[in-house]
Amino acid sequence: MVFIHGPGAGGCADSFVYQLKYYPGSLAPTLPGHPDGAPCPNVERYTEWLRGWLWSKGKQKDLVLVGYTLGGCIALQYALDYPNEVKALVLMTTGMRPRERQPGALEFRLKAAADPDTYRQWLETMRHQFLFMKPELRDHLVECHRKVGPLAQHSDFVALDHFDVRKRIHTLKPPLLLIRGVDDPASTPEYEREIHEAIPGSQYLKIKNAGHFPFAERPDEINRAIDEFLASRT
Repeated sequence: MVFIHGPGAGGCADSFVYQLKYYPGSLAPTLPGHPDGAPCPNVERYTEWLRGWLWSKGKQKDLVLVGYTLGGCIALQYALDYPNEVKALVLMTTGMRPRERQPGALEFRLKAAADPDTYRQWLETMRHQFLFMKPELRDHLVECHRKVGPLAQHSDFVALDHFDVRKRIHTLKPPLLLIRGVDDPASTPEYEREIHEAIPGSQYLKIKNAGHFPFAERPDEINRAIDEFLASRT
């Protein structure tokens, strides 16, 4: 099982601490540019990086890819491009088309990289997205944000805003589970339902008392849902 994190540091590999403990032998790579190296310019390049990373570890088939936001797009791209290598797919807080953002969202990240006051506002905005997490994990992920910084998040947002597989989505072959936290403070559109309606046989689970990071906010419920999905579909 491979857990793929989201933009910047908000969904860094450390956010999957509960899943890595629950699923012995599972993997959670840290994507390039978070903070080491340079971020990939688009989802396609991230997908190729992930595939190379997995192949270097001898992981070439029967992959269960679990992705969150950017990681979900990478997982979806991987399953579309290399369906024979993917056994099942779990996507959380993920869409199949460009993101809809509040005006100025990208500029806010650029300004945060240059202006200390805006940087503090950005960091508090990130902290607010961890609303339902336990304090110790929330504080740790805020520290991850400090290390990675707003420019990496800006780059990842641009990659998300150019991701669009709507014309290919009907060709998806692996079994699919979609998960959304219904109390997401980010108030994003229901991208998951769009995918669910496009893929016959997919499962869609909405989790109460969970927000932008359901896997870190309701880990027992998420792990149980993944177990039940895999038992029924693989």
